[in-house]
Amino acid sequence: MRAKLEYTGIRVRDMDASIRFYTTVLGMTVEGPRPLEATKGILASLTNEVGGPSLELNYYENGSPFDTKYETGEALDHLGFKVGDLEQAIAEAKKGGYPVVQEVRSATGRWVYIQDPNGIRIELYS
Repeated sequence: MRAKLEYTGIRVRDMDASIRFYTTVLGMTVEGPRPLEATKGILASLTNEVGGPSLELNYYENGSPFDTKYETGEALDHLGFKVGDLEQAIAEAKKGGYPVVQEVRSATGRWVYIQDPNGIRIELYS
């Protein structure tokens, strides 16, 4: 499997304040925010350059399967990797001992999460 790191997702406590910080202090451009029904959350994507990697801000509502206690300094939500063939990537991950720990389906697609040896969630999508 060959995967390309596309973005890093962090969990935020306040979407508006986070967008203000990244756009005002760091000069990033924002796309969103937009609701994401599949996760019961809101996400916004920010970039510094066209075609470059992005920073995904994730806010999860109460009742979301992703809503966990927020701990300052532990806000890394996940790393997103784009793969050519999602089914092949899942099979290779399982073969390596990294089964799918969560799967999300929406009207626009499907993505799965595995965990690296440190417990960091890795999103695979195509």
